[in-house]
Amino acid sequence: MASPDVTASSAAPAAAPARVRLAEATPPIALGPLDGRYRAAVAPLVDHLSEAALNRERVHVEVEWLIHLTSHDVVPGAPTLSPADEQYLRDVVATFGPDEVAELAEIERVTVHDVKAVEYFLKKRLADAPSVLGGTVLPDVGELVHFACTSEDINNLSYALMVRGAVQDVWLPAATALVDEVAALAHEHKDVPLLALTHGQPATPTTLGKELAVLAHRLRRQLRRIASDEFLGKINGATGTYGAHVVAVPGADWPVVSRTFVEHLGLTWNPLTTQIESHDWQAELYADVARFNRVLHNLATDVWTYISRGVFIQVPVAGATGSSTMPHKVNPIRFENAEANLELSSALLDTLASTLVTSRLQRDLTDSTTQRNIGPAFGHSLLAIDNVRRGLRALNVDAALLARELDENWEVLGEPVQSAMRAASVAGVTGMENPYERLKELTRGRRLTADDMRVFIAGLGLPDDVAARLSALTPGSYTGLAAELVEYLEA
Repeated sequence: MASPDVTASSAAPAAAPARVRLAEATPPIALGPLDGRYRAAVAPLVDHLSEAALNRERVHVEVEWLIHLTSHDVVPGAPTLSPADEQYLRDVVATFGPDEVAELAEIERVTVHDVKAVEYFLKKRLADAPSVLGGTVLPDVGELVHFACTSEDINNLSYALMVRGAVQDVWLPAATALVDEVAALAHEHKDVPLLALTHGQPATPTTLGKELAVLAHRLRRQLRRIASDEFLGKINGATGTYGAHVVAVPGADWPVVSRTFVEHLGLTWNPLTTQIESHDWQAELYADVARFNRVLHNLATDVWTYISRGVFIQVPVAGATGSSTMPHKVNPIRFENAEANLELSSALLDTLASTLVTSRLQRDLTDSTTQRNIGPAFGHSLLAIDNVRRGLRALNVDAALLARELDENWEVLGEPVQSAMRAASVAGVTGMENPYERLKELTRGRRLTADDMRVFIAGLGLPDDVAARLSALTPGSYTGLAAELVEYLEA
């Protein structure tokens, strides 16, 4: 039977069938995984780092600025707001939801300016106040909305509040919970001997708990840095000079008004800026979070390697599939997913940290687009944290494998034997010459048995107590102070 000719066909390729345009689907289909496949894991960040959250914080800042100006009699002739007036204004922020998001979008389609849209949105609420409150002075203070402000006065404070909320309310609690779980595993396994691998080769034994404690300790140190990071803000006008402020109201102490307002928001006042707050605090914070990411990445790769070695056994999830063709597989996907998301997060954080510290002369707009990617940067980190926590909870330790590995590597006792010989030589014991070289000749490139090592020790001429101590030593008991070191996690 002739073989079909698969190389000489002159037929035109089949036309691709028409396809439904997914971009026109209702509700909209997410372009990125954080708003699609992984939405549930990162959803808490939406209340802090989304575009809607940015607009809510802008309204918040404008409301508090209006209250601050009136309650401190900054602008002569401005009426004093009643407690009901102030509550009405703060309720505008508290009730800001999907309807208000849509309303702001409609206003911005006209203004083609996001902060100006917020100003008009709030002025409309002031005009509508009598229908809710009855007698009120709010319609009379409309021109104090956004008074003497440039857009960046509102934006920088809004971003500081957003990022602070995201870090303190969402990211930091999740990261802290993860580190606490790693620390708990360290304590649980502090006495479990583990053959160490340096350069991938058998080395001085440790304990599994001590190695986990090292990672927990590193991560906690980064968390302490992140928890102490400052969130700065400014409100000082178009080029940071209070120019409009002083001309409009020359009698006010504007630096004091600015400082007390920024501090009222719970932020640290920056007294010297151009049109923008300099974003240095953001660069510092993002560098710290990126460093946490990289230490966590180290944990993920180490745990992945321990799984590959068989140190950890993964608990299968009922109904889950590890491979489309190999039924036996239980893949370490949680840790692989975490690695990838930590790399994405760190890349975004690095870009944020390196670009936000630069602004041409008194202002350019590169930071506006850049800051809109703060959400994805934290989202990928939060997703990685979630994956690592899930992965750690599905691990068991194969103690039998650990014991077997140790028993197959008696040559690691070359280190304590030659060290004991050195100490004996210093104490005046004869016959202890060239201890390192003698152990190197015995052990390098060779596998020893317990008998091999004990015969060698017996022939050294060591003092009886030293010889007995070394003869009783096994790879599994040669862990030094590893178990005790885990307690330093509590410091």
